[in-house]
Amino acid sequence: MSKNFEDLLAILKGVETKKVAVAVAQDEPVLEAIKEATEKGIAQAILVGDKQQIHEIAKKIDLDLSDYEIMDIKDPKKATLEAVKLVSSGHADMLMKGLVDTATFLRCVLNKEVGLRTGKLMSHVAVFEVEGWERLLFLTDAAFNTYPELKDKAGMINNAVVVAHACGIDVPKVASICPVEVVNTSMQSTVDAALLAKMSDRGQFKGCIVDGPFALDNAISEEAAHHKGVTGPVAGKADVLLLPNIETANVMYKTLTYFSKSKNGGLLVGTSAPVILTSRADSFETKVNSIALAALVAAKK
Repeated sequence: MSKNFEDLLAILKGVETKKVAVAVAQDEPVLEAIKEATEKGIAQAILVGDKQQIHEIAKKIDLDLSDYEIMDIKDPKKATLEAVKLVSSGHADMLMKGLVDTATFLRCVLNKEVGLRTGKLMSHVAVFEVEGWERLLFLTDAAFNTYPELKDKAGMINNAVVVAHACGIDVPKVASICPVEVVNTSMQSTVDAALLAKMSDRGQFKGCIVDGPFALDNAISEEAAHHKGVTGPVAGKADVLLLPNIETANVMYKTLTYFSKSKNGGLLVGTSAPVILTSRADSFETKVNSIALAALVAAKK
């Protein structure tokens, strides 16, 4: 079982190197991450965008472009569509957002003709390695689904489990996080959590164990679970934290990022190929880790 990003990079050494199509690649932080990913053997890249600007940035960051395929398309929307097409046609294994606004990028991802839609829910999965913590933590959804209903949460669980499996966790333990660990009909998140747990009991989720409701403490701490009398195979041992809404998830994501010594990466799943949707606020390391996660998911597919 993988416990950190070093373990994940070790897994990648044993699989065929995957290829990422970068949409509107004339973005310095993104090209820096691509350079690092290439040097570490995490992924190869096809750069789609303004060729002149790509070369100018490459010169600035000392990136040798001789081994890169570059598609010279200056219009951002057309470049993004071409990058998506490279993935949907099988010429690349994953997609990465460059210097294009998120709305345009996602519209291209969902394009009816060349997009990556599958009919499944799209959701964001973040993976954290926290210093002093014995396992990776998977968080969903801090970036995409705002106020998910029960059926959405089921889709988010399935997507998170895909990522956990790709990271070497055979049977991830999924905890539905709520303000309290008991069902309270005034708190919809606890009702949803109980229904998801029952669905898991009935075998409606594959390759994982889902339980809840849990407060955060008794989901991740066996001591807290013991003190509160919360039992079960997930109690205190959760790998995947299903947060009730984007407000809770986003605050937790940023709390871990800024208040702990941690590393993280994230990606969109539920598409026909993994999508790397990083923020400008994300660190260089986070961008590289996100490429590695996408490569692992692509290899698992």
